[in-house]
Amino acid sequence: MEQRISLVTLGVSDVARSRAFYEALGWRGQEVQETVFFQAGGQALVLWGRDKLARDCGLTDGAAAGFSGIVLAHNVRSDAEVDELLTAAERAGATITKPAVTNAIGFYSGAFIDPDGHAWEIAHNPGFPLAEDGSLTLPDFGTS
Repeated sequence: MEQRISLVTLGVSDVARSRAFYEALGWRGQEVQETVFFQAGGQALVLWGRDKLARDCGLTDGAAAGFSGIVLAHNVRSDAEVDELLTAAERAGATITKPAVTNAIGFYSGAFIDPDGHAWEIAHNPGFPLAEDGSLTLPDFGTS
């Protein structure tokens, strides 16, 4: 298996509401057969009915409650951009779960959940610089 993620699909309870939320953040998507596709750099973020997504994976959709164990991260170029994006997300209907602060290792971040409870971290980490196109390349952490 190549070390790559092609699509991240979020199971949502109301595709139209979720599309409106992400479009309020400035994303632009295309809807095909009740599924919304957003180009996100070299990957895609997809919104699809939660029940359909569970069935497609051969799973039963259980009640969504609490932390799912997955956080999507969006890195930005400045602390101010973190604050701006958290404010925009809250205006669009997100719930801020962690106001932005500088953590012990020196990066500034905050977090929110979207209307379906999917967690997002918004971060400015000077140790993870972004290319002009927004792509991130991990630094060489060395071996320890």
